[in-house]
Amino acid sequence: MANNLSPLSSTLSKSTSFPLTPSQTVHYFSPKPLQKPSSPPKVSTFNNTQRTSFTVCSKNPISDIVSAKQSYPDGAFVDYVAAQDDDDDKPREECGVVGIYGDSEASRLCYLALHALQHRGQEGAGIVSVSNNVLQSVTGVGLVSEVFNESKLDQLPGDSAIGHVRYSTAGASMLKNVQPFVAGYRFGSVGVAHNGNLVNYQALRAKLEDNGSIFNTSSDTEVVLHLIAISKHRPFILRIVDACEQVEGAYSMVFVTKDKLVAVRDPHGFRPLVMGRRSNGAVVFASETCALDLIEATYEREVFPGEVVVVDKEGIQSLCLMSHPRPKQCIFEHIYFALPNSVVFGRSVYESRRTFGEILATEAPVDCDVVIAVPDSGVVAALGYAAKAGVPFQQGLIRSHYVGRTFIEPSQKIRDFGVKLKLSPVRAVLEGKRVVVVDDSIVRGTTSSKIVRLLKEAGAKEVHMRIASPPIIGSCYYGVDTPSSEELISNRMSVEEIREFIGSDSLAFLPIDSLQKLLGGDSPNFCYACFSGKYPVEPRELKVKRIGDFVDDGLNGSLESIDGGWIQANLNQKDKDVECEDSVLQV
Repeated sequence: MANNLSPLSSTLSKSTSFPLTPSQTVHYFSPKPLQKPSSPPKVSTFNNTQRTSFTVCSKNPISDIVSAKQSYPDGAFVDYVAAQDDDDDKPREECGVVGIYGDSEASRLCYLALHALQHRGQEGAGIVSVSNNVLQSVTGVGLVSEVFNESKLDQLPGDSAIGHVRYSTAGASMLKNVQPFVAGYRFGSVGVAHNGNLVNYQALRAKLEDNGSIFNTSSDTEVVLHLIAISKHRPFILRIVDACEQVEGAYSMVFVTKDKLVAVRDPHGFRPLVMGRRSNGAVVFASETCALDLIEATYEREVFPGEVVVVDKEGIQSLCLMSHPRPKQCIFEHIYFALPNSVVFGRSVYESRRTFGEILATEAPVDCDVVIAVPDSGVVAALGYAAKAGVPFQQGLIRSHYVGRTFIEPSQKIRDFGVKLKLSPVRAVLEGKRVVVVDDSIVRGTTSSKIVRLLKEAGAKEVHMRIASPPIIGSCYYGVDTPSSEELISNRMSVEEIREFIGSDSLAFLPIDSLQKLLGGDSPNFCYACFSGKYPVEPRELKVKRIGDFVDDGLNGSLESIDGGWIQANLNQKDKDVECEDSVLQV
């Protein structure tokens, strides 16, 4: 880099602890202190005694404006919400990202990789490619196969591309929030795809708006683009570094410009991001290794917490974003989010889940005749339980993979209709049997109670629930859609009270100390906030629940006009007000 760079770039040195290949060069950025803004930004803060006009509510406030049910002449109706009520009893990963550099079929490979990551988001998908120094974008609502076809992919030529699959709430305004985002600024265009959540998003957005920025979406990712655009640093890579030093929370991001592909991971490494290489030398980044496998890219390593990896015609550069604390990787990737055939945070997801089941069989044994799983996420843990207990594993529940977002429900009410659409009990496996059913987690408990009832109605003599995770007592602020703590059944009830609520004959969770013992020396590197309520990065502002797509759609007005669906941040100390101010850089 030239000697006439900004003060930020002058802090570069050659030292790093990252293992690199000979083709890679490394630089280290010294952390710079946060500057206190000249005037405190307007940020909502709370303490234990402060009252607020927002109420904690699981009800979607948009439902009063946009009807969930559309009447049809025959008296039936299409229900847009009930089909997902049961899935809402699981945490949802917000998204998955992929980036490819140096392959003439980059957009098609991106399309295939997004197929492999479809489990991380099923409601929106997009790809941005670069051809002749121009960024081309195709985004849409729906599954990857619904958004893209041959003609759409023909619109995305070039040898570099990034892609994104997204989970969010349904709604007409969702399309504008589908990533990747593309923005033009004075030095060119940039595209970005983001997996995670920024905990200081509202404060940063308020500051930017005060200085004249105009936002087109309600996504926290757009803040990053604004910070890049207003940065005074040169070259472009230092603008990304400058932006990332101002945001807090979870982010695994891929950027694309006319001549570069950039991958960034937050200093705590909350969300996964891996790097691989195809046989033709093309470099690939993806949220999980399963995406690398599908497009025949060889896994090389993770993008390290706090690292910026730059790929261009000169090769690969690795920049250390800032001195980082101990990693706090999301343990739920191994419990639920990632596919079993992926390697996440250096560990096989399949082996983790199988061991979770073995621990349950050892620490919470019960006399039974058959072990079954709640498909698909409970299958591997159930296999581990069955093998350790010496009891046969069988398919006692069959999952339908053809239930879409909408369906027609009969006018005569059918109990547990949503669950029955997706899970069918096998009477031949269950009738007269003492059954252990293994699931990955219990969130609200509503689906578990329906599953227990289904099994008993199918003839199961006893139903024993075994959960391959500790009880969830805290909401996630790092890129996972979980309910407020008030909605989490384990935060309100003891294990025995939950057992009575769901109607099982016994219930046991994976003990958190056993989980940490299994992880061994890596245990401190994982985030357990959803099990402990102790957050590695304190959430300093409100968390929007299930209305993120509707905040800015012209229907609801200002944030203050929305009643319900908000979660208070975990602010317990008086000095959080000062911290909140300090979390925003002077821009």
